[in-house]
Amino acid sequence: MRTLARRSRGTGPLALVAAMLGLLLLLAPAASAAGGLSDASTTLKQGKVYVDPAMTSRFSQSQADALTSKINKADKPIFIAVVPDAPSYNSRTIFQDLRTKVGIDGVYAVWLGDKFDARNDQGAMGKGMAQRIAGASFRSHQGDIDGTLNDFVDQAAPQAKGNGVNHTTSIAWVVIPVVLVALAGAGVFLLFRRAKKRKEEQARAELEQLRRVVDEDITAFGVELERLDFSPAAADADDAQRTDYSHALDSYEKSKRLMDEAKKPDDVKQVTEAIEDGRFSLATLAARRDKRPLPERRPPCFMDPRHGPSVKDVEWAPAGGSARSVPVCQADADRVAAGLDPAVRTVDTEHGPQPYWNAGPAYAPYAGGYYSSFGGGLLPGLLVGTMLGSMMSSPAYAAAPMMDHGYQDQFEGGDFTGADFNGGDFSGGFGDFGGGGDFGGGGDFGGGDW
Repeated sequence: MRTLARRSRGTGPLALVAAMLGLLLLLAPAASAAGGLSDASTTLKQGKVYVDPAMTSRFSQSQADALTSKINKADKPIFIAVVPDAPSYNSRTIFQDLRTKVGIDGVYAVWLGDKFDARNDQGAMGKGMAQRIAGASFRSHQGDIDGTLNDFVDQAAPQAKGNGVNHTTSIAWVVIPVVLVALAGAGVFLLFRRAKKRKEEQARAELEQLRRVVDEDITAFGVELERLDFSPAAADADDAQRTDYSHALDSYEKSKRLMDEAKKPDDVKQVTEAIEDGRFSLATLAARRDKRPLPERRPPCFMDPRHGPSVKDVEWAPAGGSARSVPVCQADADRVAAGLDPAVRTVDTEHGPQPYWNAGPAYAPYAGGYYSSFGGGLLPGLLVGTMLGSMMSSPAYAAAPMMDHGYQDQFEGGDFTGADFNGGDFSGGFGDFGGGGDFGGGGDFGGGDW
């Protein structure tokens, strides 16, 4: 009995929320047979696929129910509407309108007449990903609505972030105005606290993931210091060499201290800044000792910052990607010139080893610190088409400090945001897209980016 009582108290707020939701659904008026944006948004907020009455002859309610079941089973914030090409659904604003009315961060797909397209919030999926998946799905099924939509969900669900609207922790977001009145703020506080705790746990996990990688970089820097075999007291050592050596040592100690003190992923940016600064001092010291011209202050080797400062820019393209000019060390320049693969810095991810630029948003401060001394536009240009590049090139990223990009208050898929979302993610509408996917290579993907 004591166990039962404890469980009842722990689930009380959510149980009350569920009860209030049920009451709302009972009292809500039946949906109008006329369809429209209001009916569509109401259905989507309930986690159901919406089919306008004018489209049921092409996509039945049973097909919609089966697709709804698939989305609910995947537990991802994916919203799908099947509507006619009619004045009640403005093709240029339908994504903006639905996203605003539904108010939930997620992936939105719309079949409009004979066309199909999708948009997404960046908290739910990388920029442009939903649009590219929609184009591929449409072209694979030649006008078959059911086949296209199921293909879209099958591809989008594994890549989408966050929870579906029927997830237990997401119900409150659907009825948050009612909860504010019914629970007098107590239940809302609990739900906000849970969301905050979840984001804090995510930040801690990302910091530990980064810690392993950055510790490797610090260790590699320390090994380079040992290999110098430089003694400040040596007869051939001058003041300039001693200054370079002292600065490199200070940077090494600073990087270790800052990593020990790091509390959140963004703190890693200062660590890699210190490593980059120290490695340039090592390169300068080596040049002085060898009586060579002092090196130009250049960005680290793009392939692997542990290689130290770059010596030149080369044209390089990953497999299947477009060429871009990147700064590289001499060893990687020689590999590229010989037609060989460069020695790329990879890190462990849940999908196996990946280049650091495709390992997720946690690596934004890692990369950002290495390149912070060379202008804010350099790194996004190098990373065009990658996961980090899409995030860094967004206006929101440029206008806000890095700590806001996924570690503090960034919305994740499934969060209730109302009309507070990046309209640029949903811009363009359908326009003249020519029947589902005629995007000239896939939306803003560029056709050749990675």
